[in-house]
Amino acid sequence: MSTVSGRGASSPRELTRVGDRVSFLYLERCTIHREDNAITATDADGVTHIPSATIGALLLGPGTRVTHQAMSVLGECGASAIWVGEQGVRFYAGGRALTRSSRLVEAQATAWANRRTRIEVARAMYRLRFPEDDPSSRTRQELLNMEGRRVKECYRREAARTGVPWRRREYHPGDFTSGDAANQAVTAAAQCMYGIAHAVVVALGCSPGLGFIHSGHERSFVLDIADLYKTEVGIPAAFDAAAQGDEEVGSRTRRALRDRINKVGLLDRCVEDIKHLLQHNGSPVPEDEADQVTLQSDGNRHIESGRNYGHAPAAADAAWEEPIW
Repeated sequence: MSTVSGRGASSPRELTRVGDRVSFLYLERCTIHREDNAITATDADGVTHIPSATIGALLLGPGTRVTHQAMSVLGECGASAIWVGEQGVRFYAGGRALTRSSRLVEAQATAWANRRTRIEVARAMYRLRFPEDDPSSRTRQELLNMEGRRVKECYRREAARTGVPWRRREYHPGDFTSGDAANQAVTAAAQCMYGIAHAVVVALGCSPGLGFIHSGHERSFVLDIADLYKTEVGIPAAFDAAAQGDEEVGSRTRRALRDRINKVGLLDRCVEDIKHLLQHNGSPVPEDEADQVTLQSDGNRHIESGRNYGHAPAAADAAWEEPIW
């Protein structure tokens, strides 16, 4: 095999730039291996080289085999590996992505743990969906009703725009082909959007399970984020694909969704929206602090880890700790 890339390992600061990556790549019936800092996909047609640092989420479909070295380079590059069903319509498992800083997940946990701030974040999510309306005085039930009407109106609007017949949303878990073309396309788009949102959430170091609108599921926060863009990105792409016929709706939906994601710059928006929602200032982690671990002391002080602290420091004693153990 030829050498694809001789670049060194990316720094943590570079790896957090998920907004600059390809949104997702779906592979099936192939063997995935590593060559230098790239992964390779080998099937009956030969070997395809894929720069691993350019992928947001790698969707591994049926018939895929992945080596330890391939998973290693994906982890080093901060790419999510997600095992999915046929044509990417079901999520089975996800691989851990690289995270160096805990600042965002701490902000998320702090906001989630307080009932007042939890609903404030939920209202901020609805404010992104309804910029012309102020949700600050609305109850959760009122917000859910507003969202339901918004999605139904989106279905009607996209059906009229594309000429695709639409009766109602139907989804049958485990039976993708039971719905009509429009419902199959919406299902495929939703699953892809969940995978993309999951990739961004994990790459930023957030907890997928601490949701502010959804609750009780290991991907509650992922569903929160993906739903922010379904009427702008996911549903229109689904109806565009369904308008082209009933055959291979799933694959056409993924391609239409990929193009729309790139057009609107969704990954970059997703990163900024998550930081905004969690009231993070968005400043990049300094290069010399990106891999720093500290210990919490009194008065909300953070002191260097990896050392033994055997006595209380004097007022001006800055060297009271023992050497690294």
